[in-house]
Amino acid sequence: MSSAAPHPRAAGAPDDDGDRGSLRAALAGLTTRGRSFLAAGVAAAVCAFVLGQTDLLRVGLLIAVLPLVCVVVLHRTRHRVAAGRRLSPQRVETATEARVHLRMDNVSRLPTGLLMLQDHVPYMLGPRPRFVLDRVEPGGRREVSYRVRSDLRGRFPLGPLQLRLTDPFGMCELTRSFSAYDTLIVVPRTEPLPAVTLTGGSSGYGEGQQRALALAGDDDIIPRAYRHGDDLRRVHWRSTARYGELMVRREEQPQRARCTVLLDTRETGYEGGGPDSAWEWAVSGAASVLTHMLERGYAVRLLTDTGSTVPGEGAEGFAGGGHDTAEAAGLLMDTLAVVDHSEGAGLSRASDVLRGGHEGLLVAFLGDLDEEQAALVARMRHRGGGAVAFLLDSGTWLTGGAVAGAVDDRLRVLREAGWQAFAVRPGARLGELWQHAGGAGAQPAADTYGGWS
Repeated sequence: MSSAAPHPRAAGAPDDDGDRGSLRAALAGLTTRGRSFLAAGVAAAVCAFVLGQTDLLRVGLLIAVLPLVCVVVLHRTRHRVAAGRRLSPQRVETATEARVHLRMDNVSRLPTGLLMLQDHVPYMLGPRPRFVLDRVEPGGRREVSYRVRSDLRGRFPLGPLQLRLTDPFGMCELTRSFSAYDTLIVVPRTEPLPAVTLTGGSSGYGEGQQRALALAGDDDIIPRAYRHGDDLRRVHWRSTARYGELMVRREEQPQRARCTVLLDTRETGYEGGGPDSAWEWAVSGAASVLTHMLERGYAVRLLTDTGSTVPGEGAEGFAGGGHDTAEAAGLLMDTLAVVDHSEGAGLSRASDVLRGGHEGLLVAFLGDLDEEQAALVARMRHRGGGAVAFLLDSGTWLTGGAVAGAVDDRLRVLREAGWQAFAVRPGARLGELWQHAGGAGAQPAADTYGGWS
């Protein structure tokens, strides 16, 4: 939970220019009641002086001093209020609610007056929340919460928190802003995918991949030093005698199954916008595949048409199936939360990256393709590696009509190159398409489509 105070200076600190300036700001915070009391007191004091009425002078001074005393007291106690904010959870999918918990602590020896809390939130998350706290006793704490929800991906700042303080008589009202703020990350929506075996891919760690030979003969052994916990039956005595230390045969070194998800972010490849657009379907589809492959133990990599990958990604991508799977998935989702259209017009950079290695399963989410780009995508497939493509025709998503003939031509080009290619219509479920990719590879019928669950 982050916390902050309305002012960095502690109570009781000596006055300086900044403190005097804030005192002038406090005087400007006089309410209508406070200004009326001050004006009435000054008027009564002037009349008493003119008329020589001592009692009236005392009453006038009392009325005039009361709002000033409230200003000073409120000015000195403003340092004594601390606040904190906690998000639960800090990372949510689109159209999913998150709860924001606010905590107020009165760390002074005096009770507070009426408090009003106001947190700054972007308009995409909903209306600005406001709370009224009647009175907080010395050392007391109050906790309130509100909910936020967004249909759009992104990183949204929450804060700073504003606190409005009032004295018990309602003479003065001060507004202070805390410096701390938090960030809510709204990631793409993911869909559970069925466990299918795709052509050229493998179902788990090392399955279907070439393995390094552990033992080809006594003359071909490449031993290593003994480590605590190694099976003594693997001790290689000839090497032990040669090197003078205990040596063991190397274990079989399996290669981890790998998967690259290519996301076409070209602005020219998509038309329209909003949560139900073809672009958002492609981003959500990429998130679903990445999460699914990580859970199955694949080493996954996210690649865009610009040739960029996720910061922190290793040479083989993010490894799944281990204790770091959740962290890897978080990094991938954080990247997809803020991914936006690129200004490029082609996929040549992504093709160059794929040509450099990282064989394995290739899953591509593509926007509108011309003949040149379709031929380029067809050449991206590695020999012996599986390749699945989902083509989103923006015109179809805007009009809701049938797939254009140009899309059928692009599908034919990719399928002739060995891709399993599917045209994605509005409202299509990725799970159904994924199931067909693991089966016969044929385009599913239109009536099998449904909306997101």
